[in-house]
Amino acid sequence: MSPTPVGTLDLPYLVISDDRNERLTAGLDAAKSSWIARGDIGYSILRYDDVVAVLRDKRWHSAVPLVIEMAADVTPEFKMRRRESILSAEGDTHVRLRRLVAPAFSPRRADQLRPFMRDVMNGLVDAVAASGRADVAADICEPYPIPIICELLGAPKEDWELFSRWATDVLRVFDNNFKEDMPLIAAAQDELDAYTRRLIADRRSKPRDDLLTDLIASEESGERLTTEELVMLVEAVIVGGTDTTRNQLGLAVDLLIDHPDKWKQLADDPSTAAKFVEETMRVNGAVRGTGRVASCDIEYRGVLFPAGTIVFPLLAAANRDGSVFAEPNTFDPVGRATDQPQLTFGSGIHYCLGAALARAELQEALPLLARRMPNLRRGGEPRYKIATAGIFGPTSLPVEFDPT
Repeated sequence: MSPTPVGTLDLPYLVISDDRNERLTAGLDAAKSSWIARGDIGYSILRYDDVVAVLRDKRWHSAVPLVIEMAADVTPEFKMRRRESILSAEGDTHVRLRRLVAPAFSPRRADQLRPFMRDVMNGLVDAVAASGRADVAADICEPYPIPIICELLGAPKEDWELFSRWATDVLRVFDNNFKEDMPLIAAAQDELDAYTRRLIADRRSKPRDDLLTDLIASEESGERLTTEELVMLVEAVIVGGTDTTRNQLGLAVDLLIDHPDKWKQLADDPSTAAKFVEETMRVNGAVRGTGRVASCDIEYRGVLFPAGTIVFPLLAAANRDGSVFAEPNTFDPVGRATDQPQLTFGSGIHYCLGAALARAELQEALPLLARRMPNLRRGGEPRYKIATAGIFGPTSLPVEFDPT
């Protein structure tokens, strides 16, 4: 029996909303009747098993390069700047890069940084603890990941501010505002590129116990990373490890404010931190969806997806799939029992390379915040990024708590 072309199917239609809750609700409603929905651009994949199947099928390639290619305001000169990245590479290129760098991103490397993570977070809380007031997004989440990324790479403390600015500007690529942001993005990329080349040259002559030295030393079957690949990986670490952590921590606190019993539970029993991280990421993930493009004609579940078809696996909807997570809308960090992982880190060959680092950062930050910000409550209306942003989270999260 021939597969049915996807374009001929009678599918529910998902209207893109600027409200994140409306977007999630629409996806969950559509998932009741179909595993796939039509949209303005391509198709949304709605259910857990189908999201995983698409993400694990190597014929579906990352759609990250299309972010720039399809943007109306991007100049040809800016498009020419794009280079191969481990975040979007496919096939043999991706396999080689992943094989060479995976050992450097091990849980062991992340665990070595845990004391430093606690020091950074304690320093941030020290600045607001006596007042009993803070904007968690601006005072805590925004500055938290950069010192850790710098420590990971071996960049000195005096360069933290530089890295913070570069990270903010490079990540503007996901804000859908290319007309205004292209000069800032290009300047940050060039400055970061030059800085990284100097850092690489220094590490080649003076190795240290840091990620960059590990990457320079990475070798398998005689293969090593080129300088160009090392530069690309440093940018990937900043892009993949900064804004995601900032926003995920902010969303976790935003969720926990409305569950004071859970906040106290986390403070009283830090050993539950790992469970809290997974459940907050399931219920309130910073990466709510991703994009894939068919590299060839693909048949799945009796449906033909012609080469070039774009699909959007909706991670946030899959994380609320009732066939996988019992009572999926209930926030239950300690009581949640499932053999299936939350999908905010993705799945398949593009599974988040820095997942171990992100988990460690969140596991160290949340119980420390719960302990040092007792009786946490809202201190004003939160503000959020637009729902269509690639990485979602609060831009302002005012809170009050008992001074410590």
